[in-house]
Amino acid sequence: MAGDGAHGPSGPAVVVRDAVPADYGEIARITVEAYLEAGHFDDADAPYVRHMRKVAERHARTDVWVAEREGRIVGSLTLARHGNEYADVARANELEVRMLVVDPAIQRSGAGRALVDAVVERARATPGITAVSLTTGTDWHAAHALYRSAGFRRAPERDWLVPGTDILLHVYVLGL
Repeated sequence: MAGDGAHGPSGPAVVVRDAVPADYGEIARITVEAYLEAGHFDDADAPYVRHMRKVAERHARTDVWVAEREGRIVGSLTLARHGNEYADVARANELEVRMLVVDPAIQRSGAGRALVDAVVERARATPGITAVSLTTGTDWHAAHALYRSAGFRRAPERDWLVPGTDILLHVYVLGL
């Protein structure tokens, strides 16, 4: 898997690897903290936040990766293919990134970029995959900057509303 050797502005290499059960608690903690600190949710008991904590359940159904620096988990993401219950926007030829998070204590240190680069490497190595897609909130500006810097482009024709809400989500796509 990609990621070994990726140096961020803050130092040592970030290694991206498949999650293992011993990682689940830390993945849940980082995911919830990242979403709450960014203001995406006001309440740690919101239904989607509770859903994000179910790492074992998610990993049983799709790929979950971690970014690790010096043996410490600093980020995570979920990767899904079209037709998987965790894929919201992926088309048949796409891998979809979900729940990409970096520990708020070290954001903007290269961990997020290492995760994105690992996904792109996997997508390029997967037969039949010609793009990577993802959804992001309309005001998640740091995420937008990361995705644009990695070559993703907005696909406004694919934007969508979270069912039962007025929350608009933006779709970004990277053609390979």
